[in-house]
Amino acid sequence: MLSLIIPASNEEGYIGACLAALIASDPVPGGAEVVVVANGCRDATAARARDWQERAAEAGWRLTVLELAAGGKPGALNAGDAAAAGDLRAYLDADVIVSPPLMAELVAALVGQAPRYATGTARIPPAQSAVTRAYARFWQRLPFARSTAPGYGLFAVNAAGRARWGAFPGIISDDTFVRLQFDPAERVQTPARYDWPMIEGFAALTRVRRRQDAGVAEIARRFPGLLDREGKAPLGKGQLALLALRDPLGFGAYAAVSLAVRLGKGPSVWTRGR
Repeated sequence: MLSLIIPASNEEGYIGACLAALIASDPVPGGAEVVVVANGCRDATAARARDWQERAAEAGWRLTVLELAAGGKPGALNAGDAAAAGDLRAYLDADVIVSPPLMAELVAALVGQAPRYATGTARIPPAQSAVTRAYARFWQRLPFARSTAPGYGLFAVNAAGRARWGAFPGIISDDTFVRLQFDPAERVQTPARYDWPMIEGFAALTRVRRRQDAGVAEIARRFPGLLDREGKAPLGKGQLALLALRDPLGFGAYAAVSLAVRLGKGPSVWTRGR
């Protein structure tokens, strides 16, 4: 069975669409469940999730909603893992919208005894702000976004893969930590798409980029050697110049955010800029 875990902090405006897309999925071999972990919420996230329990049951999904008083994504992921029953595990951001074939494709990709990590093919929907549209356009051309199975917003592992680590550690970048438990040859990207919205506006992009950079630095410091498994192609100065010539506005937005991160200071803990 596939257990899909959704950590959700103050997501009342997004969790309904996320769950609606999940339960509209094509049939999942072996069955599926979803565990929503509402952590540190000051809104109606848990109530909005429970609104979908009857419809989930009608669609053949078991939907469990947990509430944690404390915020924090690692704690929510660990609570979801403890409540999950499936041998296959998927972890999904609450603002992601999956396409109907994706869950079945993930299950097919994870079959077997060898450790596997899988994700779908991400699509960034058109942003409302011009700076985010430009930044996202350029970012999607960079080596990480073009690497196989980058897994931002959604990743899944089989039982042998989940055995690679114990509890989620209290770190900033859980998705990078999990992806780097696997060599590039052990990661699979399926063709089915999912929508992963990028945060809106220059200030929000800067906050989240600062947090992302801090997360990578934390992994390098706390887990020496793990980044050696990244496997993305290097980006030389010539390649960067060519990308800039092809999309000067996108490069300008990306460079401005990068400069703001270097020059500014701010919290490096989890943050979302909506």
